[in-house]
Amino acid sequence: MSVIQVQNVIKRYGDVVGVSDVSFNLDAGVIGLLGPNGAGKTTLLKMIAGLLIPSSGFVRVLGESLRQKPSLYKRLGYCPETDPFYGYMTGLEFLQLTARLQNIKPPQDAALKALELVDLVAQKDKKVRAYSRGMRQRLKVAQSILHDPDVILLDEPLKGADPNQRKILIDLIAHFGEQGKSVIVSSHVLHEVERMASQIILINRGRLLALGDFHAIRGAMADRPHKVALRANNIHRLAAVLTEKGLVSGLNLSGDDLMADINQPDLFYTQLPKIALEAGIRLTKITGLDEDLESVFRYLVQ
Repeated sequence: MSVIQVQNVIKRYGDVVGVSDVSFNLDAGVIGLLGPNGAGKTTLLKMIAGLLIPSSGFVRVLGESLRQKPSLYKRLGYCPETDPFYGYMTGLEFLQLTARLQNIKPPQDAALKALELVDLVAQKDKKVRAYSRGMRQRLKVAQSILHDPDVILLDEPLKGADPNQRKILIDLIAHFGEQGKSVIVSSHVLHEVERMASQIILINRGRLLALGDFHAIRGAMADRPHKVALRANNIHRLAAVLTEKGLVSGLNLSGDDLMADINQPDLFYTQLPKIALEAGIRLTKITGLDEDLESVFRYLVQ
């Protein structure tokens, strides 16, 4: 049984479609939910969290509908994009209140443990209104994990955090995945998601563009141009052989590197060692220049 099941989900706001016929199943681990602003990420997360009802289709968490089985909320944590705080409270007071509302006992112990996980213990007695944006982000994550949930939904948790704060959150989220929890983290900062999630969901304008391992998604796009940096003991001979064999669509010499544009990556990587050996060329560098989420995303949304 999948931890999260989304089947033919549509969400309409009058004549506006926020999410359009999205389906996927997710298991344990960290999943990156990627898309530009207005893509439908928040709407999708709210439907999974049971805060919005789909116009059609269904969402199941741990095999059940949250609205039909409210006890499941105890196993789900949700970190919203907007701040749910009372500014006059301290961080500790806010988490203690949240713990009491969830009947977590003792509330102070749960609050302190969550603050420790997000590295906010030193600021626990500071008024939330005086928190920086990054501290608020960490406090939101803390309230979502107070009850040690099995499923964690994080809406743009890295937004506004400084580099050190981002590292704290990225390491924590990756740790949740290693513990076997199911985490969906939304973002438009692609290289950061790549550091904590091997699986991705790409959406744009409410539509699902791709789902799965981003390297697999990348490799499946056979018609997409790839760029590779090559270095060898005889770079000019290598350029001539690659052109002769028809393995490249373009070549450019940049310093010691030969920049190759390729349209058939599987064929290229299979044939390259063979033709280099036959030509007496020793390859010293083979680096894909667009093997990242940013390049995949640009291609899929164009």
